[in-house]
Amino acid sequence: MSSGKVGAYGANSKSDTNFRRTWDQKEYEEKAREKDKEAHEAALAAEEAAKKGKRPPRKKEDLPKATEFMKARDVPLNLDKNLNKTIVIDASAGSGQKQPGFYCDVCKRTCKDSARYLDHINGRSHLRRLGQTTKVVSSTLNDVRQKIAELRAKSAAAAQAKKYDFEQRIKDIKAAEAASKAEQREAKKRKKEEERLKAEEARTAGADEDMMAAMGFGSFGGGAKR
Repeated sequence: MSSGKVGAYGANSKSDTNFRRTWDQKEYEEKAREKDKEAHEAALAAEEAAKKGKRPPRKKEDLPKATEFMKARDVPLNLDKNLNKTIVIDASAGSGQKQPGFYCDVCKRTCKDSARYLDHINGRSHLRRLGQTTKVVSSTLNDVRQKIAELRAKSAAAAQAKKYDFEQRIKDIKAAEAASKAEQREAKKRKKEEERLKAEEARTAGADEDMMAAMGFGSFGGGAKR
């Protein structure tokens, strides 16, 4: 009786390892042949373009496979956030933006203007790097109804907030008017009090002069001596 261990398919572990090694080797050889074929086709295309005086075609990018439909952006682009601003670009940096313009962090490229940037982020290359296709999922009737309900709720909330702001504004105006009137009343009261004190001082000064005259005291002026 053989002492070798038998696997689920009747083969021992050693033969199973040999099978995996052979399969891996075949896979690597197949990938190598595909790369050689692509390189050969690219060389032929470049040679053909050179004969016609054209540039060689660009190599197709090895983009990740798309796993979902194109999604709507949930954050604003803010294309005008740097309008009328001076931005310093460090061209010596190892990575990141090295030229002025609109920079895409996903694709590591810079677009000269906003129109080209919009074309880029809506293009196939950018979307594939995000794992998305250029197709948009079809909306069902329930999706449309749900979207309409969301818009109505949002509009109602905005109207309620606007109404609250208006009422609060009216309250603030009334409070400011009341404070202004109270300040005016306080100013009039202070003015009357100042006038009363001045009149009291004048009356007291006049009474003192009359009393001194009645007692035979003259004024302490610079009159001639007798």
